[in-house]
Amino acid sequence: MKPTLPPTNAIHRMVERCHAGDAPALAARLPSGWVVMGDRQVFPGYCLLLADPVADHLNALTFAHRAQFLADMALIGDAVIATTGAIRANYAIFGNVEPALHAHVFPRLASEPEATRTAQPWAFDWNLAPVYSDALHGELRRRIAAHLEAALAKPIALHP
Repeated sequence: MKPTLPPTNAIHRMVERCHAGDAPALAARLPSGWVVMGDRQVFPGYCLLLADPVADHLNALTFAHRAQFLADMALIGDAVIATTGAIRANYAIFGNVEPALHAHVFPRLASEPEATRTAQPWAFDWNLAPVYSDALHGELRRRIAAHLEAALAKPIALHP
């Protein structure tokens, strides 16, 4: 599978930075792409999965690549739930603003204010969320990375 878009948008640039080892928010390399912490940590532990190679959208992938991307997305959800104490993960794939396949994974916490507990992440004021920094979020990024590394080392079981 070859990239289908010229490297002109933020997703392409971030994938290039991951390849170069120049992405401070990089958490892990998974079979379908790269895990990076969100630029704005609207929820502590918010991550993105960036498809590599970059593809236009989920339906542009073969069935096997599509299944791997979705499985990796769920694996990130496992990691953010385990490392943040979240009660669930929210997942989103859009690609309208940055037209290249990427998935958002948000940990949702029981400690969220009741008024916003059921709101989708884009209902929040992202300008108020802390910008990712290694000083503030590096330890959490390392815990997410370690959880993903341990999960990838385990044999795959189809039944719990």
